[in-house]
Amino acid sequence: MRIIKTIINRYTQTGLILRILIGIAAGIALGLLVPGAAWISTIGKLFVGALKAIAPVLVAVLVMASLCQKSAKLDRRFGLVIFFYLLSTLLASVAAVIASFVFPQTIELAETGSEVAQSSVPKGIGDVVENLLGSVISNPIEALSTGNYLGILFWAVVIGLALKKVAGEATQSLMTDLSEAVTTVVRGIIQLAPFGIMSLVFSSVSETGLQAFLTYGKLVLLLVGTMLFLAFVLNPAIVAVALRRNPYPLVLRCLRGSGVTAFFTRSSAANIPVNLDLCEKLGLDRDMYSVSIPLGATVNMDGAAVTITIMTLAAVNTFGISVTLPSALVLAFLSALAACGSSGVTGGSLLLIPMACSLFGIPDELSMQVVGVGFIIGVVQDSMETALNSSGDVLFTATSEYVEWKKQGKPLPDFLEKRRNK
Repeated sequence: MRIIKTIINRYTQTGLILRILIGIAAGIALGLLVPGAAWISTIGKLFVGALKAIAPVLVAVLVMASLCQKSAKLDRRFGLVIFFYLLSTLLASVAAVIASFVFPQTIELAETGSEVAQSSVPKGIGDVVENLLGSVISNPIEALSTGNYLGILFWAVVIGLALKKVAGEATQSLMTDLSEAVTTVVRGIIQLAPFGIMSLVFSSVSETGLQAFLTYGKLVLLLVGTMLFLAFVLNPAIVAVALRRNPYPLVLRCLRGSGVTAFFTRSSAANIPVNLDLCEKLGLDRDMYSVSIPLGATVNMDGAAVTITIMTLAAVNTFGISVTLPSALVLAFLSALAACGSSGVTGGSLLLIPMACSLFGIPDELSMQVVGVGFIIGVVQDSMETALNSSGDVLFTATSEYVEWKKQGKPLPDFLEKRRNK
């Protein structure tokens, strides 16, 4: 028993990033050496499944526990973080349009698009908005069971504010204790991330390998390159303007602490507990991030905007359709708006491509083939998209909080001030 405790202590005391890197290396090695060991994939499924299962409960409990306290309130920080979410998504669409004009792509169409249910594809922006609003007022129990975070947030805020009016100190203390208990469970699951990521990497290497790069290499490079530009240039520029500090210490912390796990889990929902834990390490206010992080997983969709825009313009080029500047700008705005509602549509950003293609008169039977290509390259595209979206949730939440710190004369964290002092 003492030996087991020693092993566990040494494991938990080792940095999580180092453990994840070891897990990645192990996953690649196992994928190349024993690609037929299907049982290894089960570990990753269990890990992602555990995060997805606990995340809705965690969000609901944290939001209610925060809002039911007498001192709790959503102040101007919350409005600022929503502004950053929407601004970055719109700029992502514009950047994708520019990238597509500078590096125009065509698509070698696949027939796999026919496998996607046509009924699940929105016919217009009205369908997206309707799905979004429908998600907000969905049954709270159903929202918890399906991971509908807009519905979870709506009812958690309503119940939390109601508790704030009627709950006594005992109830408030109980809600605080409950949130701490659920948070402890989540931290335990996150400690197992290296094993889960090892399994997910194994699955990718053994099943897909580099096939997506071989057939659709240039398209994948354009998608990845645009998303990297957003992660390392555009989003840091927003942070730099807001904080008037070197943004990269914060950017890199968010990419390491959130982007790495999001890349391999390919699920914003599964990464919510990871982001909440990172926000706590950054010293942020729980009343703030317990609401902004799950909201960001719903509306902060830079990667989705890039995917919709680039895939649509690649389809336009493939069919030889000319694109004017006004129509490209309309596409950028529509992609940003649709991306914010992509969580309300089964299948995410890829199933919004036909709606964008309809702007240029591309029929559904052809645009669905473009969706099929998206599923083929999804192992790369979706991983990058999720990493960009999820790390951005923490980045803009932290930026909004630190802006308020500056206004109050409160010193910013040391990692943001050290290089400035030098």
